[in-house]
Amino acid sequence: MTARGGAPVPDRVDRLLARADAELAAAVAATAAAERFVHAHLAALRSAAAVVALHGDAPRGRARAVWDLLTRVEPELAAWSVYFASGARLRAAVDAGHGEDVTPARADELLACAEDFRDEVGLRLDPDAGFSLRAARGAVTAAS
Repeated sequence: MTARGGAPVPDRVDRLLARADAELAAAVAATAAAERFVHAHLAALRSAAAVVALHGDAPRGRARAVWDLLTRVEPELAAWSVYFASGARLRAAVDAGHGEDVTPARADELLACAEDFRDEVGLRLDPDAGFSLRAARGAVTAAS
């Protein structure tokens, strides 16, 4: 893949985006709301990490959440950072065994947002590229 401007995308960025796509696929396949929520949140996290990685290594010093770093390197994505950072506490609750805290509607919303965010990241890297899993899923549905 080549980034906007023709520069090659580093392998690390490609790997992070592939992991994001795999998490989206797992979220789509998940039947439990909590599982769908966690996979969607991880997909968004991987997508954000890819953007940060594209800008080079994270600044040295104290550890920072990827959402803070994303806002720093791509201020236009700040609204996404705020949205996904707000789900971190709920994801931690699920990881601690409190999956009942996630409603199906919340899981579906997060999945839709994670798909949109992944698409936006992909288009920022390569405007000529297609969309993520959702577009592929739609094509499969249309062909059926």
